[in-house]
Amino acid sequence: MHDESNDFLVRAGSFSVEEKQAVYRAIHTRRDVRDQFLPDPLPNDLVRRLLSAAHAAPSVGFMQPWNFLLVRDAVRRQLIWEAFDRANREAAAMFDEDRQAAYRSLKLEGIRKAPLGVCVTCDRDRAGPVVLGRTHNSRMDSYSTVCAIQNLWLAARAEGVGLGWVSIFQESELKGILDIPDDIEVVGYLCLGYVDTLYATPELEVKGWRSRLPLDELVFEESWGLRSGTFAVDGATPAEAADLERQDF
Repeated sequence: MHDESNDFLVRAGSFSVEEKQAVYRAIHTRRDVRDQFLPDPLPNDLVRRLLSAAHAAPSVGFMQPWNFLLVRDAVRRQLIWEAFDRANREAAAMFDEDRQAAYRSLKLEGIRKAPLGVCVTCDRDRAGPVVLGRTHNSRMDSYSTVCAIQNLWLAARAEGVGLGWVSIFQESELKGILDIPDDIEVVGYLCLGYVDTLYATPELEVKGWRSRLPLDELVFEESWGLRSGTFAVDGATPAEAADLERQDF
């Protein structure tokens, strides 16, 4: 470590109005795509831009624990879908009868339809046994990898690329299909491909699975459970405030 030098600092400041609007648009219109993928392959230069955005994510102790395993082969993607399908049928049985029908109606075809799969992993040993910032929370490397996925997701949205995050699988099966070592953690399997339509609001909200919670119900000040009206947009109900936030960007 060395003393901080001004030679390494650059001027900070807010973005232009147009740049801010683009950032917030990507955030608010990002969707988890399950079925709307087009078959067109993604160009290699585009894939590299997306992975570069992911690799620019923050990581605790600058450990950069992620790897990105690209899966284009249709046979291998079919094997991954079959592993998903087995786990998905197990998952459906965990819901009550009223929910099971709704669950089974959700189309989850991205693994086979999207031209590119990306398995994002976490190497928890990459920075050694003691990592700056991980000393008291052993999951910080996994959380860092999730930041990389979010970066990739937002960059994909800006590029007109849809992304779906598959979390329903037995990790051991996915590792076997992709030859992933036992000591590497699978954080997510992502489906990527061009899309020409997206849901205006999250698909699970459109289909009645859940609604977005009001932000004001989730924000406390100073201590747990203590709410304050100072955070809300002046003169607006929580629902109206959320609409105003979306309209601003």
